This record gives sequence, C-alpha cells and structure tokens, in this order.
Amino acid sequence: MMIGAEHETRSGETLDVLTPSTGEVIARVPAGDATDVDLAVARAKEAFATWSRVPAAQRAKLINRLADLVDERLPELFELETSNNGRPIVETRAQLSMAGGIYRYNAALALTERGETFDAGPQHHGYLQRSPLGVCGVIVPFNHPFLIMARGVAPALAAGNTVVVKPSELTPLTALRFARLAAEAGIPDGVVNVVTGLGPAVGAPLTRHPDVKKIEFTGGAGTGRQVAVAAAERFVSYSAELGGKTPVLVFDDAGVEEAARGCAFAAFIAAGQTCVCGSRILVQESMYDAFVSALVEQTGAIGIGDPADRATQMGPLISAAARDRSAAYTAIARDEGATILTGGAPPRLDAPFDRGFFFAPTIVGNATNGMRCAQEEIFGPVIVVATFRDEADAIRQANDIPFGLGAAIWTRDVARAHRVAGRIEAGMVWVNDHHRTAPAMPWGGVKDPGFGKQSGREAYDSFTTVKAVVVRTAPDPVDWYGSDPHDRLN
Repeated sequence: MMIGAEHETRSGETLDVLTPSTGEVIARVPAGDATDVDLAVARAKEAFATWSRVPAAQRAKLINRLADLVDERLPELFELETSNNGRPIVETRAQLSMAGGIYRYNAALALTERGETFDAGPQHHGYLQRSPLGVCGVIVPFNHPFLIMARGVAPALAAGNTVVVKPSELTPLTALRFARLAAEAGIPDGVVNVVTGLGPAVGAPLTRHPDVKKIEFTGGAGTGRQVAVAAAERFVSYSAELGGKTPVLVFDDAGVEEAARGCAFAAFIAAGQTCVCGSRILVQESMYDAFVSALVEQTGAIGIGDPADRATQMGPLISAAARDRSAAYTAIARDEGATILTGGAPPRLDAPFDRGFFFAPTIVGNATNGMRCAQEEIFGPVIVVATFRDEADAIRQANDIPFGLGAAIWTRDVARAHRVAGRIEAGMVWVNDHHRTAPAMPWGGVKDPGFGKQSGREAYDSFTTVKAVVVRTAPDPVDWYGSDPHDRLN
C-alpha cells in the first residue's frame, strides 16, 4: 500500500495477483482493511490542509511533472498492465499513452480557472468561488485500471483535493506504481494514497468514512447502488459509471466491409470487457446476410494468444469466473433460440496459455432485442446481432434497454447520423467509429450506467463546491429598522 509512504497492512495479510493469460501468481499485495482505510484517510485529510492552499500554478506544475513521468515510464507501465489484466500489449500501449494527456488537461483547467460574478443589485457585488471538497475516494475497476484511475485522480488533484485510491484486487499493480511516480514528481506525502484489498474490506469502509467528501466509483451496477446509498446517507458527492449494453446501428447505406471491421473493433477490443463494448448490433434487414458474413469472417481472423506478443489481437478474460460467464450466456442464447455463428467456447492454445482464461470471440445471430443475451451486460467477447426495419424501429430497439452509456451509428447519410444521434438515449454516440475519447470529452451515461461525468470540464467541476459571496459596496451603513422600506430592499 502507498499511504504517504509504503506500508504493510496492519494485519500483515496479502492477496495473490494472477496473470489471466496463464493463471499464474505474478505478485502479492497487502490485503487492507478498515484500519488501513482509516490511516489512509487520516493522512489524506492532513495533507489536504496544505495541498488545498497550494497555488493553482504550483499544483499544475507538479501535475504536469507527474504527466511527464507517466509518459517516460510508459513501456514499464503498459507491460505491467498487460501482465496484470491480460489485454494485448498493443491495446494497453495505446490506452496508457492517453493518461498523460488527462493529467495535463486537468492541470490546464486549474490554471485557467476564473471566477464568475452575478448581479446582486446596485449596492452589492456578487461573485462565485470554487473550493476543493477534501478527501476523495476513487474506486477503480479491473478493465482499464490506469486510465480510469487517471480520470478520477487528475481532476481531484488539480482542483486541490487529496485522494485515496482503491484499485481492483485483480489489477492493483499499476496503481501502486503510479503512487511511486506521484512521490517522485514531488506530490507531497499523503496527497495520493492507494489501499489494496477486497471490496468489502477496503471499498465499503472507504465509501462510509465520515472524512471522505466524494466517491467516484466505476464498476457493476449492483455495487454502484450500494455505494450510492452509502454516499447519500452522509450527503456527500458521488459519481458513478456502471456499465452498458451498447447498441450499434448499421444502416443499409453503410459499407458492408467497413461497418463489419468497425463493429468487430467495437465488440472485441479488451475481449469485450469495456463498458461501451459494441455488444448489441442492430442491422437493417436488407443487408443482414451480407453484413453477418463479413463480420463472421472478420471475427474469425482475430489473433488470440499471448498478450505480450505484439501480434496478438485479443487476450484472455480477467478471471475464470468471467470466462465461465461468457460460456453461460452463450448457452442461454442457444436456449432462447438464437444461433451461435462463430466462437462459443474457449480456444485451443498451447501451454502455458491453455491454463489462461480465454474465450473465443462469439457472435450470436438470429437474435431478438428481448433476449437475455441482448439485454444483460455480459462483459466478455459475446455479442448479439439482430435486425431492424427502418430508422424508427432502429431507434426504438436501441433505446429499449436499461442502459444508456454509449451508442454507435454506421451510415453515410450525414443528416440521418445527426437525427438518430439526437434521439438515442445515451451519454455518448459515435458515428462511423467507436471507443474514441479525449480528455475534454465528458464520459458518462443515463439510466442504469449511473450519473455524473468522468473527464471533461464537468468532471473537474464535480470535485469542487461553489460558494456565493455577496459584498455590500454602498458607502452608507446598513440601518434595516431605521431606513425607508424601499431603501432596505435595494
């Protein structure tokens, strides 16, 4: 654990960290508990007293220095993350290369922060003042551990808060490495703290801690609701990104091959373990056969194997349980009357990867939007393909889902692209692309995916509180009871 400096847990217990490509233990980390959370929050609270008063220019300088270190250590970081979560190294390299930009963007927001004024009347001056919240808890999932951590930590630090990070117990290694980089960059002790351990032992006491003023959570909807209740009980700020079942609408004017390549990328990057995975493809009836044929061919060519090999295009799932869930949903789809067009089982791989948690990219055809495999988040490389008649039917099916995080539209009709994007119930919509993001782009959805935004100005602002200040500028003193009533109101 990193709590100002590195510490063992009070209990001395540890957790094994596996590499999902072979199932082997690659590290052991401290198994923290509520006592360790108390220590981390206390250190963060103590550090907040000084960090919150550091001038924005100095905070930005330190955060930019941290971003430079992240960029310098990228090879070490993306190799460590690939080993820990099993994503192909070409994916982790591309993803982690965006992290430095997130820190720089938020440092720039701190530098460019300007106050606002409001009309308080001719004898008064009114203005707004933003202030940091205090200690913020950032709870990070396994699928994009370094990037999602950056989306929470960067705006929190830039706004003047301190953080306690709880990484997934499955992928804690890059979070621990990041804490060392923060210290190396000159971020004061106690500003960045990482506590490793299981969710009930670390995450739960962090969300309930009386000195934690904001919780940012990324994970499953069930746990997210529990965290929301804990935050609501203390009336503290809370933002959450809780998953999705992203619809991808393919219209008959889209190029078949182009759309098939785009949908394969949308569906199977990170082995389908992304919240905006294109897992529900809705295709216009007239092009269904041609599109499915192209998609099956594209999917069959995806190279599966050692994630450290730069030729590998898809790695393992994070755990045996995740692999088994993909297999279970494949069986459910068959039972519901759908057809498995390709995949549907673990691939045959040579040792030692035959012991890993791999599952072949799977396409479920002849599906309908009401099937469980089309409504429930699988979080694996299992996607469904269904049809729609026309634009109205496409929009209806796309929105007929509890989720509303992301969506995608494939069409060559510019007017249709804007028209449909405006009617899709989602926080993000891509047109003729998928998964693209930027530090200034708000990330978050509607309905079950939670609320609040990660990234963008919206995220930075969410780590602050707004104070209104009204200053009387009139030269005469206030005499409420002795003056004319009209004057008292002006």
